[in-house]
Amino acid sequence: MTADAHWRSDLEAWLEPFLVGLSHPARRKMCPLYVAGLIGPGDRKSVQPMAARSGDVGYDQLHHFVSAGVWDSAPLEAALLKEADRLVGDANGFLVIDDTALPKTRRAAQPTVIIP
Repeated sequence: MTADAHWRSDLEAWLEPFLVGLSHPARRKMCPLYVAGLIGPGDRKSVQPMAARSGDVGYDQLHHFVSAGVWDSAPLEAALLKEADRLVGDANGFLVIDDTALPKTRRAAQPTVIIP
């Protein structure tokens, strides 16, 4: 398995509980492609270059997912709560997300996640 295929399969496995909350099959298909475009290789993270890099989806499809995506967020928020609880996993545990140590640049920075 190539490194690209490995991180993509890990991403799809991690996204699975969230995809269940997306009611429309096209949204369940587009979500992993969009997230992979955001966190994957490539400097430009707008829809057109992400679609071009992907090769799995056209610009119009990905743009529609991003721009016309009005859906009920409650199932996604419930999945997020469940996943955070699984990761922290303790009544006395804390999940701290701190991005203050990251340099501020034009490029999107990923926050530091600390899980005790």
